[in-house]
Amino acid sequence: MGASFIGLEAAAALRARNIEVHVVAPEQRPMERVLGSQMGDFVRALHEEHGVIFHLENTATAIDERRVALESGGPLDADLVIVGVGVRPRLTLAEKAGLVMDRGVRVDAYLETSAPGVYAAGDIARWPDVHSGNNIRVEHWVVAERQGQTAANNMLGLRERFDAVPFFWSQHYDVPINYIGHAEQWDEISLDGDIKSKDCLLRYKKNGRVMAIASIFRDVDNLKAELVMEQHAGK
Repeated sequence: MGASFIGLEAAAALRARNIEVHVVAPEQRPMERVLGSQMGDFVRALHEEHGVIFHLENTATAIDERRVALESGGPLDADLVIVGVGVRPRLTLAEKAGLVMDRGVRVDAYLETSAPGVYAAGDIARWPDVHSGNNIRVEHWVVAERQGQTAANNMLGLRERFDAVPFFWSQHYDVPINYIGHAEQWDEISLDGDIKSKDCLLRYKKNGRVMAIASIFRDVDNLKAELVMEQHAGK
């Protein structure tokens, strides 16, 4: 269940063990919301080449011990069901403490909440991102790790801004997809290279500004792009 990073990484791992895999998801293309339509089509084709069967624009209506009922009608026999459909931040404690919320816990550039001396980091924290100019919340472990370090330093009085560029990677069989930045929306995707040849770099732009970059086997270009984003932070 789910055709984004968790669902498809699990699908790839299971296919590597020669296990039959069906992927059920409501979207038209895998990962389109994050990577766009061209990369979505590539990801689908890649998994289909490895034997994954997709049931897109579909959802489950019931799951029992041996079967998944689909909204489209036909049931799927299943020995194992993996659900990777997203999470909600656990905010109960922060809400009871009276902290300001913004689809997460709102923090400033130092990761300090609306309560002086109280800090938040990781999946629950929404911070002012100098690269995109937006308040963002990112659910990736590297971000959580780095924010934890920054929050700890600021608890010690160092007043250190969190300005790291968010990044993650996702492995699908022998294909790594690297991503830096954060683009919830874009009005242009520029492509350097060829996606089908697994040699490409895509720039996700809004109003002419590069918000994020995705690449396949372009590690050096990826690092150069990250450096440029760091150098132009807040400009």
